[in-house]
Amino acid sequence: MIESAEEFIRLRGSSDRVEYERAAHDQASDGVWLDVIERFPEYRFWVAQNKTVPISILQILASDSDERVRGMVARKRKLPSELVAFLAQDSSESVRAATARHRRASPEVLSALANDPSPIVREIAMQRVMDNLL
Repeated sequence: MIESAEEFIRLRGSSDRVEYERAAHDQASDGVWLDVIERFPEYRFWVAQNKTVPISILQILASDSDERVRGMVARKRKLPSELVAFLAQDSSESVRAATARHRRASPEVLSALANDPSPIVREIAMQRVMDNLL
């Protein structure tokens, strides 16, 4: 378990593969994740990338100012459908495209994204709608 923000930063920057992988796979408390987000904002993407990061932290990161962070959140397999729907309305085309690909995108979300201004997002969403009909 990752015990502090400093430990997470150290693991993330480690050249030791085992330590580096701990940053991506080990759990931490909500308090540790919040501390990283607050004091080390350049590591928010890596917090979102962690395989064990709780939904409560993903909810915070879903509104992050950095499109890369929101995109990473949108690609999380465990993302609840409510957060998928929230991110489907994102200003970033890449975030909306990630939500269109998400396995928990509801038929309503896919239908909305099938009318997206972006041809890329529309194509992904329409393909998903067609796949669901088959």
